[in-house]
Amino acid sequence: MTSAVTRRWRPRSLLQLVLLAFLVVMLPLAVLMIQAGQALSELSRLADVSARQAVEETRRARSLGALALEMERGARQYAVVEEESLLEIFDDRLAEFRELLAQQSRLLPDDPDVAALEEELDDLAELPELPLEEFTARLSDFLPFAQHTEAMRRATNRRIDERIEGIRARAEGVQVRLWWQTAALVSASLVLMLLFTRLIIHPIRQLERRILGIGSVGGDPAQKPPPLKGPSELVTLDERLDWLASRLDELEAQKQQFLRHMSHELKTPLASVREGSSLLADGVAGEVTPRQREILDLIDASGRELQQLIEQLLDYNLLQHNRQLDIERLDVATVAKEVLAKHRLALDNKEMRVSCFDGPLAWELDRTATARVLDNLISNAVAYGEDGGVLEIRARPLRDRLVIEVANSGEPIAEADRERLFEAFFQGSVRRKGPLKGSGIGLSVAADCARLQHGSLALVDDARLAVCFRLTLPRQVPVAEPDHDHPTLALASAHSRNDTP
Repeated sequence: MTSAVTRRWRPRSLLQLVLLAFLVVMLPLAVLMIQAGQALSELSRLADVSARQAVEETRRARSLGALALEMERGARQYAVVEEESLLEIFDDRLAEFRELLAQQSRLLPDDPDVAALEEELDDLAELPELPLEEFTARLSDFLPFAQHTEAMRRATNRRIDERIEGIRARAEGVQVRLWWQTAALVSASLVLMLLFTRLIIHPIRQLERRILGIGSVGGDPAQKPPPLKGPSELVTLDERLDWLASRLDELEAQKQQFLRHMSHELKTPLASVREGSSLLADGVAGEVTPRQREILDLIDASGRELQQLIEQLLDYNLLQHNRQLDIERLDVATVAKEVLAKHRLALDNKEMRVSCFDGPLAWELDRTATARVLDNLISNAVAYGEDGGVLEIRARPLRDRLVIEVANSGEPIAEADRERLFEAFFQGSVRRKGPLKGSGIGLSVAADCARLQHGSLALVDDARLAVCFRLTLPRQVPVAEPDHDHPTLALASAHSRNDTP
């Protein structure tokens, strides 16, 4: 359970953590949106002001050009008709031109054409006071005046173009700045997203490992997992897993006790039944008729089969707790023939022709586990094999593994049953031959014994026989370690290269 200090630095619930993650991740994006909005607003305002100024300045430059033309036309008309009203109009246009030029000079403070126009305006202001002959002679002054006015208009256009270019450069700078800000803030959001994802996923991964630890076999029950740190919902779930683990331990202990008691309670009366049937078969209670002997043989066979089922059940329970291996170098042919001898009577009754490989074939293996695999496979062949059929036990050593095959004739295993063939308590569509029904754990025990030796057991296709099981055992050697009661397994570099079996 998390401490108070841990809880103080973490959100109390998963909902709070998700909301906090959403707000913190969105914060850089919100800052980015605000900055982008401010930049766009500034550019929009600047563009609007510049557009208004450009229109006003362009209109003023055109007005100056029009006024210069009217002033020249009025002066020339006066020189022809000598009408005083034309001079008054000339003075008004001159004053208006002077006022607009003063405004335009603020746009072009250092422009030489503006300074020249101001001097020429002073000269043109003297024209109405001059005699007609001198007035007419001074009309040529309007030519440079018009030229300077046109030059000022072009300078105004260039200044407007420079301002527009400056706005464009500023917009590009803002765009680059926004790109960098976008990259930085989005990266910050991604980092925060990864951080909060880890804060959420890490306790879930801890729970997953905890669940796998509860479901795994052979774990150390005394090793308590570290306390989970995270939202309160996940901490509560971890506490529920603690309760579940303790409850499963209790159920496992009860199961073990039940199996021990069941084996004792079943084996004791079963031994009495078998002993009684044996005494009756020996004629202790009187002569036995052939019909009675047939019934006694049936009772004895059923008793042996029931005893075998009890032993299989105990073997299955033992394998669920990772029995330690005792690896030694043995003759595999001897082990196979010892197991085969246990089933000799059953094979004779079915009139099966048995073929077993000859030794010596030395290999490092666990005698008990390997014998149990062969025992279950041969028992399976006796139970499901064809009367008067064939049973073959084959073996061949490869560079890195040993392959043993147990094949028999009879009805092949259905495709629908193959996927679940090695599941505990699963029984396929083919019915077992004999008075008793099987327990469905023989092949499961055999597969567990193979896995215990880091090997595998599989159903494979055979060219001649209907059913063929292949046991594959890797090369392994016992390595002695101090302060240990059991040898550990050291797998040779068996998987560096796979030979085709």
